[in-house]
Amino acid sequence: MAFLKLDVGDLVEDFGLPGLVIGAGVLLLAPIAGPAWTKVGKPIAKTAIKGGIVAYEKSKGVFSEVREAFEDIVAESQAELAEAAEQKTITVKAHSEAG
Repeated sequence: MAFLKLDVGDLVEDFGLPGLVIGAGVLLLAPIAGPAWTKVGKPIAKTAIKGGIVAYEKSKGVFSEVREAFEDIVAESQAELAEAAEQKTITVKAHSEAG
């Protein structure tokens, strides 16, 4: 059941990355564009970075809960399948012993 393995950690890490990259890019390009751009660009870049960090932090908790709920559902499903297989084995043994 390898296809049921979901690496939510990678997803969470990637989720906040675009905001951080955009903010870092703006900060790197701001001094090149000149002092006027720096005065405008730096606050915008800081806001973008802050937004990326906040989204990343919030998403960690949400994705952690989703992963936990998904793992619980998978475990319950596996337990039900094991129980059904056990019941089928018991039924087959009972019929073969009676016959």
